[in-house]
Amino acid sequence: MTDTNQKQLGNTLWSIADQLRGAMDADDFRDYMLSFLFLRYLSDNYETAAKKELGKDYPDVGGDARKVPLALWYANNVDDIPAFEKQMRRKVHYVIQPSHLWNSIAKPRKAA
Repeated sequence: MTDTNQKQLGNTLWSIADQLRGAMDADDFRDYMLSFLFLRYLSDNYETAAKKELGKDYPDVGGDARKVPLALWYANNVDDIPAFEKQMRRKVHYVIQPSHLWNSIAKPRKAA
């Protein structure tokens, strides 16, 4: 990417962030955005570790972005959840319930 392209991309992203911020104070907006970025990072890290831990038992959602694989696993393996969460605490040192993962919050759901 050329310097000109990087500058243009930076200006575009800054403009988008300014539009999203609206009348909100820039410091408050920064706090919200940092929180979202941190949740996204933790969620991605957790889902990657869960996929590795569950191996072939990790559900394949067939590219359906509205489905969260870990939520399907939880629904189908209720008796195994405590042992799984204990193992995840050992491996990544935290647990995120499927309903609180970034993919559960950010992706649109199919209407019932």
